[in-house]
Amino acid sequence: MSELSRPNLRFGVVGAGRAGSVIGAALRAAGHEIVATSAVSEASRQRAEELLPGVPVKPVQEVVSDADVVILGVPDDAIEPLANGLAAENLWEPGKLVIHLSGFHGVDALAAVTVVGGDAIALHPVMTFTGTASDLDRIPGTPFAITASAGVGVVAEALVLDLGGVPVAIAEGDRAAYHAALAHAANHLVTVIAQSEQVLREIGVEDPGRFIAPLVEAATANALERGDRALTGPVSRGDVGTVRAHLDALAQHSPDIEPAYRALAAATLERAALRRAMPAEAVLPLRELLSRRD
Repeated sequence: MSELSRPNLRFGVVGAGRAGSVIGAALRAAGHEIVATSAVSEASRQRAEELLPGVPVKPVQEVVSDADVVILGVPDDAIEPLANGLAAENLWEPGKLVIHLSGFHGVDALAAVTVVGGDAIALHPVMTFTGTASDLDRIPGTPFAITASAGVGVVAEALVLDLGGVPVAIAEGDRAAYHAALAHAANHLVTVIAQSEQVLREIGVEDPGRFIAPLVEAATANALERGDRALTGPVSRGDVGTVRAHLDALAQHSPDIEPAYRALAAATLERAALRRAMPAEAVLPLRELLSRRD
């Protein structure tokens, strides 16, 4: 298999979830044939109808049999068991290409495919999916993390380029670190913002999201552009008294949030100290303050 643009290649989508249905629709828009999809829940059936109109909904085994390229749009924990289960039914064969969309897993999760001579690609689009047509407009320019079995890396790159994405190779052994970085940035940012809103709400601010939005948006933009150099605030200024007051206030108003503030302030301190981007005389007092458990 060397060219994904050949008209006789047939794609099948196993799992019309938010990601699988959108990627299937994007492939179709790029000129590829989607021969079948599977959909169990009412929501997935509706997505298949809206995003892949006219594509027959079939049992998983039939989707795999009908397709040259199988996209597994299933949850992370289901990828390997599904691949193994289909192998037990002798549905994998030499030349069959199987693609999953997980950020965490590499191609090891598809060992059941490669052991019989098939090909495997881990293809992770770095975007959130709503499972609606609006997602299609956000795919162009999106990075796709690629891990591929021997010989099909170029196929993966061609597929991503066909979708208008940006292919980025990630080694098998680096997938967990890669996924941790994304989760740390996206998921933990949500937690921090929600905690900040909680504190403001607890002291009577009625619309905390609107209150902090300008700060969060500016800080995010600056951090993406300048990295650690965008850091501002009491830790970078070495304001020990201010940080102590923050900890005391949180312990009083929001004791569940104080440990998170303490941990993140400590991490901020170490990064700022390493860069010598804060007063040297404040490093030890802040380190002692933030490591203390009163």
